[in-house]
Amino acid sequence: MGINDNIESIEKEQIKHLHFPHKEVLSDKRSKRDRYRKLVRGLSLGNLEHLKVKIVFADDEGAKKVETTIWGITDKSVILKQSTIIPVERIISVN
Repeated sequence: MGINDNIESIEKEQIKHLHFPHKEVLSDKRSKRDRYRKLVRGLSLGNLEHLKVKIVFADDEGAKKVETTIWGITDKSVILKQSTIIPVERIISVN
């Protein structure tokens, strides 16, 4: 049993209906750098090889996971298909 087994899987289309608090989910600088590095890698995988990544994130109700293609990254947001956005500060992990 893995750590992500109890995390609710959702479809990317549901993300736009979620509420995201303005609070960082990661506590240390190293974890934040690692998250950003993995987001950039996921962006490259999506654009070059059309591969999806698994993103674990937290909304106001708890942790969720989605398997999707990353279309873009800004300082504050990860952009998915159909202009769906997840705040970077709410992303727990990217695989």
